Amino acid sequence: TLQAEIKHEEEQYEQAKEIKAFLKKSDFKLVEKDGDVNMMLEKSLGGDRLVRIEWQLTSPFDPSMEGEEGEGEAMDQEATDFCVTVESTSSGAGVSFFCSTQTGEDHRYVIGNLKCFANAEEKDSISSYNGPEFEDLDDKVQESFDEYLAEVGMNNEVCDFIDASALDKEQREYLRWLKQSKAFLES
Repeated sequence: TLQAEIKHEEEQYEQAKEIKAFLKKSDFKLVEKDGDVNMMLEKSLGGDRLVRIEWQLTSPFDPSMEGEEGEGEAMDQEATDFCVTVESTSSGAGVSFFCSTQTGEDHRYVIGNLKCFANAEEKDSISSYNGPEFEDLDDKVQESFDEYLAEVGMNNEVCDFIDASALDKEQREYLRWLKQSKAFLES
């Protein structure tokens, strides 16, 4: 039974073209490893500044589609939560934007919160202040931060890549899980 599912999944799997195309033309480097749900795009901004965009795999399963025919072909993609962090490699100070992708042509992401930190300890602390709700900020302040994100490389292509790679990673991890389960059960 597992072998049949593995065969089916391997035959059905095809990496989205936009994943390879994005990585070819982008300054960002993809960082991920097998068995880990986390993924990251990373690039140097020159000087001691580094930008990281982090997110996790997402399931293609949509509970609201349950019982309906067709496994969600062309269904709207769920939003993928991601975090854009720009930090100084020397001081550890920086800023993190907590965002989600959204469908649409114009602006493919929304910012939820904006956290500033003075050092790595503050950045990683679970009790540190995550900043105000972005929509509560003055419109001009929102625009300035939005422009800053664009300057560090955040754009619609990155959002498309995040959504596509989150689903692709889920598929690859599922196939890996099937193979590991089969190997264990047969040993």
